[in-house]
Amino acid sequence: MELKFCQSCGMPLTEEILGTNADGSKNRDYCVYCYKDGAFTRDCTMDEMIDFCAQFVGEVNKNLPKPITAEEYKQMMRQWFPTLKRWHK
Repeated sequence: MELKFCQSCGMPLTEEILGTNADGSKNRDYCVYCYKDGAFTRDCTMDEMIDFCAQFVGEVNKNLPKPITAEEYKQMMRQWFPTLKRWHK
């Protein structure tokens, strides 16, 4: 199965954390933390989302062979987030 990521925050998507559309159906593009009941849960810019996500670098580090700093994580997100659906121009 292909690993999919939230098109807003980049979190790996699983059935358990899929966001919801206005009709209550699952949204396959966004996680429940970013998208609920057919709307984004946070009204923010891409940079604000990156700053928000950087606080979870500890969780990210659990899956990495070598830990990274919050600033390194932010730099990675600055490269990746513009390719995500919500932020793609």
